[in-house]
Amino acid sequence: MANILLDNAVDQFSRLPGIGRKTALRLVLHMLRQEEEDVTAFANALTILKRDVKYCKVCHNISDTEVCPICSDKSRDASLICVVENIQDVLAIERTQQYRGLYHVLGGIISPMDGIGPNNLEIGSLIERIRFGESGNEGYEKIKEVIFALASTMEGDTTNFYISRKLKEFPDIKLSVIARGINVGDELQYTDEVTLGRSILNRTPL
Repeated sequence: MANILLDNAVDQFSRLPGIGRKTALRLVLHMLRQEEEDVTAFANALTILKRDVKYCKVCHNISDTEVCPICSDKSRDASLICVVENIQDVLAIERTQQYRGLYHVLGGIISPMDGIGPNNLEIGSLIERIRFGESGNEGYEKIKEVIFALASTMEGDTTNFYISRKLKEFPDIKLSVIARGINVGDELQYTDEVTLGRSILNRTPL
């Protein structure tokens, strides 16, 4: 019976990205060495996270509240929107401490090979967000610049191009892309903070 319980726990840990069965076994054995209350606290934290986490209704970042702390921070420049692929990219850019605007999380990038098209992403809500700002809707700032901070891959460039075409209806908005200090093909979340910070500061017109 003990082996069945161990195997079940290893199976669950090995479902996590980047975790093989050897690492999963190490994690399970580590948990077995912990006090029962510590393991319970760990399990409860995951359960509460899954149950209570929200996605910001403005930018789609994860949040404890309907509007995330970044979007609700009045000290940030609400006229700047940085378009990113995922939540990890928001965290990566925030670590640079070089950007004080807002974000828009697409939830992926256009990739026909993976069956991901524009309708699968939060592109429509980005356009709506900008349009609300143009119309002077309460709670929405007029956008001056949209910064594309997507991976420097074919899929990332395709997504940049698609969105930029959609934004042609807003001719006064500046469109820029982070500088190519990031190697072509690199994932944003794995780029060091200095290079990523410089790429934000030295962004170029799209």
